[in-house]
Amino acid sequence: MSAGATGVGSLPGGDAREAAKTATGSFEDFPYLPELPARGPGADMIGRSTGLLVDMYAHVEPSGWRIGDRPGRDTRRARSWLGEDLDALEEFTQGYTGRLKAQAVGPWTLAAALELHGGEAMLQDAGACRDLAGSLAEGLREHLADVRKRIPGAEIVLQLDEPSLTAVLLGRVRSASGYRTYRAVDRQVVEGTLREVFAVHDGEVIVHSCAPEVPFGLLRRAGAAGVSFDFSLLTEREDDAIGEAVEAGTKLFAGVVPGTDAPLSDPGGSVMGVRKLWRRLGLAPGTLSESVVVTPSCGLAGASPAYARAVQAHCVRAARSLADNPE
Repeated sequence: MSAGATGVGSLPGGDAREAAKTATGSFEDFPYLPELPARGPGADMIGRSTGLLVDMYAHVEPSGWRIGDRPGRDTRRARSWLGEDLDALEEFTQGYTGRLKAQAVGPWTLAAALELHGGEAMLQDAGACRDLAGSLAEGLREHLADVRKRIPGAEIVLQLDEPSLTAVLLGRVRSASGYRTYRAVDRQVVEGTLREVFAVHDGEVIVHSCAPEVPFGLLRRAGAAGVSFDFSLLTEREDDAIGEAVEAGTKLFAGVVPGTDAPLSDPGGSVMGVRKLWRRLGLAPGTLSESVVVTPSCGLAGASPAYARAVQAHCVRAARSLADNPE
């Protein structure tokens, strides 16, 4: 069974039906729930995920999203847009059976992005981080149940977006003033929190980060079934961690096609780097198409609508090339 191709999450524009049609039409075997940040605050990745939180609310300040005491206009807007996106996806997946991906921001990127009342990130307060992870877990449980009810034949894959994870682990997240950085969070704490959030879903959970130095080993130990990343940012330093992950059964969601308008090479050329990696790691070519899902390098919110459509079709062809010619 080849792992195929899928999208990362965001698409350009603001039309939910058009986006659902693109996401389901391009990836007939592995569609996803699109995100449309161009609609404004609440449709952005952080705002959308704050709308999922249970008994915790956020609103927009000039500096970003801040935790508040009660649900306001921004929370209502985030929930309403998510509802619209789900309605559209439901319409285009009637009778669908197979894998379907839904995305949300993971607990650590959320903790780095959300501000406490005083303006500092939640990241600096261990208790606040625990509460946030608990609220997110509860919200994800309800969200996944809703998706399941709407598309009963789907085998849901939950993607948690963690672009700030490496910065959290290395103490690189900047404070409100920008003059200092928050202390690095202990790896055990990071791993334990991720494990607890992954546990809300009894299906596949994958983690996406388009930042450099993705912590493959930590994510594998926390129980991620797959890691989604920008392939162009890999260095040979990550070889061992990737080799161990693949041998332990972790899927690689390899972002091999640029997320913003760029000339597209032939589909086989796009996955040449993946074949080279396999040879370098000494892995059997036959395992390639089972272990690798081809995606754009990141979300497509910054792309033109025509390019977004072209890229998704290109990913499907590149995945086919990988399956047909693994050598």
